[in-house]
Amino acid sequence: MDGGRASVTARAVAAARLHAVREPWDGGRPEDDERLARDVAGELISRASLLKGHLEARTAFVDRVLVRALADGVRQVVLAGAGYDGRAFRYARPGVRWFELDHPATQADKQERLTRLGIATEGIAFVPADFRTDPVAEPLTAAGCDPGERTVVICEGVAVYLETDVLERLLTELARATGPGSSLLLTASTAASDARAEQRRTWLRAAVASVGEPMRSSLSADGAEAIMRGAGWEPAAGEDPSARSRGFLLAVRRLAEG
Repeated sequence: MDGGRASVTARAVAAARLHAVREPWDGGRPEDDERLARDVAGELISRASLLKGHLEARTAFVDRVLVRALADGVRQVVLAGAGYDGRAFRYARPGVRWFELDHPATQADKQERLTRLGIATEGIAFVPADFRTDPVAEPLTAAGCDPGERTVVICEGVAVYLETDVLERLLTELARATGPGSSLLLTASTAASDARAEQRRTWLRAAVASVGEPMRSSLSADGAEAIMRGAGWEPAAGEDPSARSRGFLLAVRRLAEG
């Protein structure tokens, strides 16, 4: 990714989410989420994509797990690689704190748009970080993230853009910044299962490379779970096998040994 330019792929994801069916939530500000997404998407709104079905399924998975955790009393959410995600608005709840980690250029563009649109950001801490070079645990705690509190950590659409060692380091830092019982939602690019999936993968590789945001890893579900374990997270039991087969993974923060 060009260090001085906001992410083009993050814009494309925002455009795709405009057409997705979202998990219902009592309260929140879904209209602010949609206003931001429309502003970000611009001319991308009507552009068809081979990834439409995948992104809608991925969005539904993350929404469902997040809403379940918020209903269970979680009061701290970390979005790693937040891009133009508007869940902090859509699923806002009094007393819940949101921490958005992302590349400084993308984050600055997002904040400029929010200011221009007049969208309030109380309860959201923006923490700039380049995952390939910057640690995130200390900046998160400095921004108010309580490392002793149960937290939902969302890494949606991030793993594919990071080398595996960088991903493991990021997940380790996120474990350090969150408390026992925390949940990690990680989406990975899993192996193609048919010709359509292979076509989608080939198209995606070419598309993201053309905008300077190349894919740097491709993990099986087993491979992604091995990285999560190495970083202090244990794959959650009882999750939907069909979600796992698509690379939608859920883990919990492992207690420190000894």
